[in-house]
Amino acid sequence: MCSPMCALWLPYVPIAPQVSAAREEVPGRRGFPGYMYTDLASIYERAGRVGGRGGSITQIPILTMPNDDITHPIPDLTGFITEGQIYVDRQLHNRQIYPPINVLPSLSRLMKSAIGEGMTRRDHGDLSNQLYACYAIGKDVQAMKAVVGEEALSADDLLYLEFLHKFERHFIAQGPYENRSVFESLELGWQLLRTFPRQMLKRIPDDVLDEFYPREGRAGGGTAL
Repeated sequence: MCSPMCALWLPYVPIAPQVSAAREEVPGRRGFPGYMYTDLASIYERAGRVGGRGGSITQIPILTMPNDDITHPIPDLTGFITEGQIYVDRQLHNRQIYPPINVLPSLSRLMKSAIGEGMTRRDHGDLSNQLYACYAIGKDVQAMKAVVGEEALSADDLLYLEFLHKFERHFIAQGPYENRSVFESLELGWQLLRTFPRQMLKRIPDDVLDEFYPREGRAGGGTAL
């Protein structure tokens, strides 16, 4: 949600280096003033407050990154201030994966407090870590394949490539009218991990694997991919 206050600070950010230089202040990264973090934090806080009322408004600022550079001072500082970030990826969009969310740079600082037994399911955290790790390795293998060719890849490498394609097409991608629950996503995650033999899933404890990994699947686990 973006309040009128958001519209007020939009012109401020691009001209901040010029204003700082005119004041003869010591520049920080890429010419932006050193107090940029403080200014952004105070602006975001103001945008989420309502006078005379308790609580706060959840704000979702939408940032465009110059040259898709996430290390640019503004998106970088915003990532430190907010409770998380969702990275919309141009390459995924070009491959018609919707929504085109790149899970590797995306994050949530509140996730650990909101998942697990009693809130979602006890395997949620371990499953998330394993999916993330397998996808990251798959991206590395994809980059290596572009250099050395598929013939030079090992059997394990090919499994990671297979997982990467399934993860993007079945887990990240959702139809515009699809309403997938958290528990359906967890079951889908296990289906994807069954691409690998059990011994390759090193981020999940044995007791969790015993309950959720078996290939015959659990009741209501959905169809095979």
